[in-house]
Amino acid sequence: MTLLERLNQDMKQALKNKEKDRLTVIRMVKSSLQNEAIKKGEELSEDDEMQVLTREVKQRKDSLQEFKNANREDLAGKTEQELEIIQSYLPEQLSDEELEQIVIKTINEVGASSKSDMGKVMSAVMPKVKGQADGSKVNKMVLNHLQ
Repeated sequence: MTLLERLNQDMKQALKNKEKDRLTVIRMVKSSLQNEAIKKGEELSEDDEMQVLTREVKQRKDSLQEFKNANREDLAGKTEQELEIIQSYLPEQLSDEELEQIVIKTINEVGASSKSDMGKVMSAVMPKVKGQADGSKVNKMVLNHLQ
């Protein structure tokens, strides 16, 4: 089942169950996917879909941080709820141990030894963990291992 089919199915279920907030988030995600497809001029691949979902998650995380800094708990709660719904469509996230193994293996493959090799390592790690790990988390882990 493709992501759009799953979204359509979940949208129908949310309508039946009168889950207004869930329905709104699903519609936003679906709209983002359709807008990306229009922009590309072709159907989205699975990687493209993961990119859109990851972008949506990143936007929500950034907003959440801003709302917490501004003491807007009402908006922070709503954003956390949206974040949970969107993340349910992403593949299962890697544990810290699994991510660390991938980072160490990639550092050895690339032959990185210092912070100056950060770009090489990141460009090799990110395709391996696409949609399964947050980029900032990967960045911190790579930085720790290169120091």
